[in-house]
Amino acid sequence: MAMLETIINFMNSLLWGKLLVYGLVGAGLFFTIRLGFIQVTHFVHGIKVLAISRRPGKHGLSSFQVFCTSMAARVGAGNMAGVAVAIGTAGPGAVFWMWAIAVLGMATAMIESTLAQVYKVKDGDGQYRGGPAYYMEKGLGQRWMGVLFSIFLILAFGLVFNAVQANTITGAMTQVFGFEPVYVGIGIVICSAFVIVGGLKKVAKASELIVPVMAIAYIAIAFVVVGMNIEKLPDIFMLVINSAFGWQEAAAGGVAFSVSQAMQAGIARGLFSNEAGMGSAANVAASASPNPNHPASQGFVQMMGVFVDTIVICTATAAIILLSGDAASSSDGIAKTISALTSHVGDWGGAFIAFAILLFCFTSIIANYSYAETNVMFLSGNSKKALPIFRLVVLGMVMFGSLAKISLVWDLADVSMGLMAIVNLVALVLLSGLAVRVINDYREQIDAGIDPVFDTSKFPELADQLEEKIWPNSAEPVKK
Repeated sequence: MAMLETIINFMNSLLWGKLLVYGLVGAGLFFTIRLGFIQVTHFVHGIKVLAISRRPGKHGLSSFQVFCTSMAARVGAGNMAGVAVAIGTAGPGAVFWMWAIAVLGMATAMIESTLAQVYKVKDGDGQYRGGPAYYMEKGLGQRWMGVLFSIFLILAFGLVFNAVQANTITGAMTQVFGFEPVYVGIGIVICSAFVIVGGLKKVAKASELIVPVMAIAYIAIAFVVVGMNIEKLPDIFMLVINSAFGWQEAAAGGVAFSVSQAMQAGIARGLFSNEAGMGSAANVAASASPNPNHPASQGFVQMMGVFVDTIVICTATAAIILLSGDAASSSDGIAKTISALTSHVGDWGGAFIAFAILLFCFTSIIANYSYAETNVMFLSGNSKKALPIFRLVVLGMVMFGSLAKISLVWDLADVSMGLMAIVNLVALVLLSGLAVRVINDYREQIDAGIDPVFDTSKFPELADQLEEKIWPNSAEPVKK
C-alpha cells in the first residue's frame, strides 16, 4: 500500500504540478481567443438555448435531459467535499483559481461538446452515442487514441470517481446520523443498480427529476447564509483575492499558502467539479437531439453547465465555509462543509448537507456510469454484451469506495482524471479548426436571423467521416 501511495503521489505531482496546470489554462486561453471570448459575448444566448432545451428529440435525449445528466455527474463530491479540501489544503485563494479555470473551461466545453455532436453515431437501439473516443477515431483517424481515452475514462468515471462519490456519501451519513459505513454502502449499491440497469435513458430521466430540485435548494441555502452575513462579504472577497496571489499573510496575518498551492488545488478541484477539457461531459453531450438542430447548440448548453457548476454551486459552498470562519480548521472534506453550515443555521444544517450530498453524489454515480457505458460500447464495437459484467464491477467499486481511506481515493481520482484530460486536450487542439468553423457557422446563422441548422455540404472534409443520416447533406434555412 505504501508503494502504491508513493506512485500515486508522484503521478499527481507530475500531472497537476506541471503538465495540466499549464495545459488546461493554455488550452482554455487558446479556445477563448479563437472563439472571440464566446463565454462573454454569447453568455445571454447560452441562457436562451438552455431555456428552450426541453424539447425531446426523435433519436436522442432532449438537450435539457443531457444538461441534467452532465450536471448530475458534475455536481457531487467536487462541489461540496472538494471545495472544502481545496480551501483546507491551499487556502481561500483556491476559490479564485476555481473561478478562473471555470471561465476558461466554458470555451473548452463549447469545443468538445460541439465535436461530440458532429461525430455522434446511432447504436442498435437508435440512441445517439459519441464523445472523445468517437471524434478521435472518426475525426483524427486514430482509433488507438480513442481506445486509450476510453480505458482512462472507464477507470476514472466507471470505477474511481464512483468510489469517491460513495466515500463522500458514507462520510456524511456516518458523521450526521452515525450509520455504519457497510450498511450505507449496501444501500448505495442497491439504489445504483436499480437505475443503471435501465441504461442511458433511465439515467437521464432520473437526473431530470432530481438535479434541478437539489441544485435550487442548495443555492437557496447559500443565499440565506450570505444574507445572514452580508456585512462580511467584502472582506471574504478580498481574502480570496489576496490569498490567490500570496498577499493574504500580509493582509490578514493568516496561515501562509503559496500561489502555486492555491493554483494547483483550485485548478484540480475546479476541473474535478466542472470537467471542462476532461472529455467526460462530451460523452453525454453527443446523446442529445439539439435544439436548434446544430452541433454548436449543444455546445452552448454544456458551456452553461460549467458556469452553473463552478461559478454558482462551488461558490455557494465556498461562501458557506468562508463566512463561518472555519477555513483553517482541521476538518477534512465533507466534514468541513457540514460543520460550516451547522455554525450558520444550527443542527438541521448538518442533516440538510447529508441529504444534499446523498442526492448530489448518488446522481453523480449514475451519470458517471452512463459516461463509462458509452466507452465500453466503443471498445466493444457498440455491442452490449459486456455491459452486465461491467455493471457488476461498477457496483463493486461503489462498495469499495464506501469503506476506503479518503485521501487515497481522492489521489486516485486526480491521477485518472489527469491522464484523461491530457489525451482529450491533444485531440481538441488538433480538431479545434473544424470546431471553430462549425461554431462560427452557427453564429453567422444567428446573426442573419436564421434558426441554425447544420449543413454538412459546407464542410466537405466531413464527407467520409460521419455516419450516414445523422446530419443532412443540405438544409434549407428557416427564417425566424
